Amino acid sequence: MTQHMDHDALAVALAQVDGWEVPHAGVAVVDVDSVLGRHGATDRVLPIASVAKPLTAAAVLADVAAGRLDLDEPVGPTAAEGATLRHLLGHAAGLDFEPGGRTMAPGVRRVYSNWGYEVAAEHAASRAGAPFAELLHERVLGPLGMANTTLDGSPAWAVTSTVEDLARFVRALLDPSLLGAEVHALLTTPTFPELDGVLPGFGRQRPNGWSLALEVRGAKDPHWGGTRLSPRTVGHFGRSGSLVWADPDAGIGLASLSGRDFDDWARIAWPALNDDVVGALAA
Repeated sequence: MTQHMDHDALAVALAQVDGWEVPHAGVAVVDVDSVLGRHGATDRVLPIASVAKPLTAAAVLADVAAGRLDLDEPVGPTAAEGATLRHLLGHAAGLDFEPGGRTMAPGVRRVYSNWGYEVAAEHAASRAGAPFAELLHERVLGPLGMANTTLDGSPAWAVTSTVEDLARFVRALLDPSLLGAEVHALLTTPTFPELDGVLPGFGRQRPNGWSLALEVRGAKDPHWGGTRLSPRTVGHFGRSGSLVWADPDAGIGLASLSGRDFDDWARIAWPALNDDVVGALAA
């Protein structure tokens, strides 16, 4: 599809980030082979907030693929009720948003959870006998060349990165060879697809589909993805105004950072940007 792209239209689409009321807007669009376009502060190191979660999941899933972890092993505060590593990474373990909050039976509802990701990362680190930051670098950041990405604190949100680095991760969501076919499949295939839940910032979704780490576009409305991304698109955004997505049907993906916390500006800006990018690449 990208061989028919309109380079001028893509440049115009990306330049709209200059109009965002944010301090450090940057955006890059990729396909499986390369960066198709970039604009703005793409080399600036900024907090990525919850976009850390798919990076964390990729590191955990690398150990699953290597046989060091089992997705169906019981893990976490609700393990006695049936929660597994799969539930934790799929926001289905019944854990509240933050550690020590309320719990419910696993597999009942999609409950977006920092706690679940912290438990999953701690479990992987304990099994490996190494700090999780080391695992993240060895399994994901190093292999993808994400030299300006750093974990300092919670693996659910305490990561800084650049648009250029995140674009490398987005390419891995399009190319199964970069992190391995099994990891790629687990990152991009829906898990517990029937579960309802609240998509932070966009309200209750029925169903609220996710893979192990990434939200699945589906037919959700309202949604940050706009109207032109395919239902199979996977993506994630963060409270810091960070966004990544990969559309396997279109063969393209996007990474963006802003330096401004998510709010109404993003609910308006992101769908418009995404629609214009897809339009330019479909021209």
